[in-house]
Amino acid sequence: MRKFLKGSCSQALYGVAALLATAGTAMAANDCPNGVLHYGVVPFDASASFVPLYHRIGALISAKLGCPVDVEIGTSYTATIEAMRAGKVDAAEFGPLSYVLAHQIADAQVVATYETKDGKPDTYTASVVTWPDSGITTLKGVAGHTFAYSDPASTSGHLFPAYALKSHGIDPDHGVRAIYAGSHTASFEAILNHKVQAGEMNSPEIASATVAGIYKPSDFVTLWTSQPIPQDPISVRGNLPPAFKAKLTAILQTLDLSSIPPDMVKLTGLKGKGYVAQDDSAFDGIRSLVSVLHLDLAKMGS
Repeated sequence: MRKFLKGSCSQALYGVAALLATAGTAMAANDCPNGVLHYGVVPFDASASFVPLYHRIGALISAKLGCPVDVEIGTSYTATIEAMRAGKVDAAEFGPLSYVLAHQIADAQVVATYETKDGKPDTYTASVVTWPDSGITTLKGVAGHTFAYSDPASTSGHLFPAYALKSHGIDPDHGVRAIYAGSHTASFEAILNHKVQAGEMNSPEIASATVAGIYKPSDFVTLWTSQPIPQDPISVRGNLPPAFKAKLTAILQTLDLSSIPPDMVKLTGLKGKGYVAQDDSAFDGIRSLVSVLHLDLAKMGS
């Protein structure tokens, strides 16, 4: 099992944010199983606002749920999955591919996702990029060069760019000199600083880097962009007590994030007010790509 970080504030972006609601009245510890809701988040972003953003989201959930929320940032995508499988995480925000894996091995059940301005489930895109003067001008030209993925269990950071490479006759594992940077931010920085010749970049990372003032379109050359991908699934552990799971589901499907500062919530790519209901069938397209690429989800989760 990969480590799931817990500890002090000195762990900064990849630590556990122990979050207790500060409402005027004390919350009853028995409102949640074991007195607290453990909320996991995959480490898709490494920006300075990442953990504070999820502090805010956890506080909103806590205020509606009536018990403390412990926001726990995984050291990797599979760490968050393993934590749910072990019963150490009750709800989590996964990426689409990590959700498909978590659904298979940890009984994760999607209940919500980010909404569009018209209240529908939102989407995002993956891309393969290089930088000007890298010598690469087409996707086929990526062959044989250094290439940054983010995480093996990332949708836009591995699954979709791997599919793009394979569709253009490049073995996504051996046809490039692949590295796994660990997060979309790390992948972005590797490309920006010319540590690799090409790599993945998704639209939420572009939004995050734009907020941070470090994204300039002229610094990158886009070689390929995906079709729309379902936004991050907000999921609950399937074996939670039924009444509690129903209450938590109702909260997550209607959670309003409009009280969070706009520059902070932009990290999620949010276009609407908050969360909206989502269904497992939305991720069948992800399962199809897993089949096309012959990925072994069981090995990802080991």
